[in-house]
Amino acid sequence: MPLLLLLIALFALKACEGTSFEGYKVYHVTPNTLEQAKILNAYHYEEKFDFWEESHLLGDPSDIMVAPEDQPAFERNLTRNLFDYSIVIDNVERLIQQEKIERSMTRTMLAPGQVTFSSFMRHSEHMAYLRRLAADYPNIATVEKIGESYEGRDILMLKISSGPSETSTPKPGILIDAGIHCREWIAPPVALYIIQQLVQNSANAHMYANVDWYIVPNLNPDGYEFTQSNNRLWRKNRRLTEGAQCIGTDLNRNFGYYWMHAGASQDSCSEIYAGPEAFSEPESQAIRDWVLANGENLQLYLSFHSYGEMMLYPWGYAPELPENHEDLHYVGQLAATAIDQASTINSQYRVNSSAILLYEAAGGSDDWVKAEGKVDLSYCVELPDGDAPFFFMIPARQILPAVRETFEGVKAFHAYIEENFWTNQDVEVDDANPEIH
Repeated sequence: MPLLLLLIALFALKACEGTSFEGYKVYHVTPNTLEQAKILNAYHYEEKFDFWEESHLLGDPSDIMVAPEDQPAFERNLTRNLFDYSIVIDNVERLIQQEKIERSMTRTMLAPGQVTFSSFMRHSEHMAYLRRLAADYPNIATVEKIGESYEGRDILMLKISSGPSETSTPKPGILIDAGIHCREWIAPPVALYIIQQLVQNSANAHMYANVDWYIVPNLNPDGYEFTQSNNRLWRKNRRLTEGAQCIGTDLNRNFGYYWMHAGASQDSCSEIYAGPEAFSEPESQAIRDWVLANGENLQLYLSFHSYGEMMLYPWGYAPELPENHEDLHYVGQLAATAIDQASTINSQYRVNSSAILLYEAAGGSDDWVKAEGKVDLSYCVELPDGDAPFFFMIPARQILPAVRETFEGVKAFHAYIEENFWTNQDVEVDDANPEIH
């Protein structure tokens, strides 16, 4: 790196210093007995232990970030209880600084309303892009403000449609959101790429001819901006609930289906704090209110997260399966296969219910949208981390490969929805010759 550019990058870093993770370590810990699993699970509810990946089976490792002051006691407990463990990141802050340098070097200067997939955009740029598309493509793109964050940022949705159905069959709808966990930066670019490909690539016009799309690219704008300016690893929203000691609620524990049943906390300092009550937060309320008012024809819901390359379907609150679990698995596998085949970053998706493949977590948006929103096909999509040395920090150079491969999965979802909720609904079969349509 040329010296001048390096000095500029370092100056930019100094100007925007925020929360430091100097000395924080990430431990790779494997429980091999039920007693070890119980000990490890207890840490999940302590505020100073951030589980990036949680084991759900004996022999399956967890990745846990631990603050310096807690590391000696943590290591003693692991050793005393005969855990298999290793330190996979010995200083989290070093990696965060490396990412900041890369961001400063790859940052794209955007004209108002433009989009890029070579660097991570700010929330205001996300919103400006949606507004420009609605202005430039009024026949197919409509922007709607579905809510406002605690700090007053707009939560915008872009509807993409060729217009009302001209038959008695209503068009099926697909609802997509991204960024509910704000440190998962790759999620908003995926939503924006889907938007770009639908609106600005005429080769994909058939995808909105018979299917309506409703896309929210950033559901947690306050948290997202906080990760940009202060704490890269922030996960929750930014509201201090009444009586709470710490700021923020995990929005994906705040939805009202089996709220607080499992995998959530009532400790406001926990990363999985579910809020004082279901739907206590303006961001989760925005999705709830829109679905209840407009979701009659929704047939598919996708919520983009990272990381792990998983296609997860309900239920998340418990290791139980919904009645249509075979359909959920089949359709999820169609999308997963399409992504894997298109991947240039070695993505290999797994498909199963959230509680079985990942962990129990009640209050998730996908559970609520399926149960209360009556959307039978509902998924949490855990996106790839590429070759990131730090799980949430997929490099900016891999944004484009990640969004491109994910769009192939979205195409597979679309094909299934169109065939099963549009094409086959309008078919009239000749009883005398059932092969003639």
